[in-house]
Amino acid sequence: MTTIVRAADAAQFLSLVPQMVGYQPSRSLVVVPFAGSRSLGALRFDLPVTDDADELARIAATVMGMLCRIPDADALACIAYTDESFAEGMPHRALAASLADRADECGLRLTDALCVAADAWGSYLDPDAPPFGRPLGEIDVAESARHLAVAPGDQSTGAELPSTDLAERERVGRALVSLDAAVRVVCGPDAGPGTASRLSGAGTAGAPVDPSSADADPDASRIDPRALEALCLLDDLPCLFEEALEWDPESLAPFDAAVLVWTLSRPSLRDVALVGWCGGIQAGDDALDAQLRWEAGEEYPARLAMQMWGEGERPDPDRLERALDVVRRAAAVAPVTHRAGPLATAAWLSWALGRSTHAESYAVRACDIDPEHGLAEIVRSFVAAGHLPDWAFRRPAL
Repeated sequence: MTTIVRAADAAQFLSLVPQMVGYQPSRSLVVVPFAGSRSLGALRFDLPVTDDADELARIAATVMGMLCRIPDADALACIAYTDESFAEGMPHRALAASLADRADECGLRLTDALCVAADAWGSYLDPDAPPFGRPLGEIDVAESARHLAVAPGDQSTGAELPSTDLAERERVGRALVSLDAAVRVVCGPDAGPGTASRLSGAGTAGAPVDPSSADADPDASRIDPRALEALCLLDDLPCLFEEALEWDPESLAPFDAAVLVWTLSRPSLRDVALVGWCGGIQAGDDALDAQLRWEAGEEYPARLAMQMWGEGERPDPDRLERALDVVRRAAAVAPVTHRAGPLATAAWLSWALGRSTHAESYAVRACDIDPEHGLAEIVRSFVAAGHLPDWAFRRPAL
């Protein structure tokens, strides 16, 4: 269903922007593209902290370049949300001028350029604007938009990991130790996508093993049955990741959390998860097969690699949301030393959903744990370059 909300004037339009993006922006540049009089969503950027003309021109070029990728977009409105004051004039006027110049060069009509500051609001295009701005109280949500949800906080809110207690984290930590020991006993120290093919020699759950063969604790003489049961989930990785979408993050079993953390900490297995969560279990099967073939010396299919770069078919956002929920929980309950993989996975999922601020937050935390984490560094480079998935510029099919 499409919700059509009409804005009678600039103040009413400003009241609708938080409804459009789902939160109250702060220290942000929000750009709303239009096709005729119909808005096509919104893009948010960090508000520049410079008045350098060359840097502002570069930023304006980047913004307009993104808008030109949106089919049917022929106009835009931009809003600067700032903590600054109107005391010395409307803030960020130079930015608005750069955006206007670049829009004109690109043949895009600038319907309005607005500023919402700490003490007032105004339009850069209004020659009659009061010198100290207009009252913020004029920005009142239209009745037709009151049903649209606005999350508390700003664009950064919600990037925190779920709260957990020490006992839960300790249970998952012990499960990871048991799972890792079971993997090393059954499959050897270098388990990868081919792990499943080596499970047939595992024997019966709980069977005695030689601890020295796994470099295990000398006091250990048995594989924890729950660890071996969790290990058997690796027999069908695409099925495991598909089932994980149905797990309740609030009551994630310790060994389910452990097997998710363990797989997401290994790039070859993590990529199977991401491709599967994007495209379904068949895509996961294709990714697993491609990974095994690549390890055997064959080329990795470009069509699968493209999706990791944000190209190809638009993933189902509901699937990505469910994956993000369970991955965030897994990161929260994992020992700190094991969090980089789940955090980087959460970063990519957030980026794929268009939440670059959240993506950067997770990626930075992953790099704090593992400074050379590949996926986390890739996501950070995407965000730094303003690179969004190609599907972010295409309207969903009705």
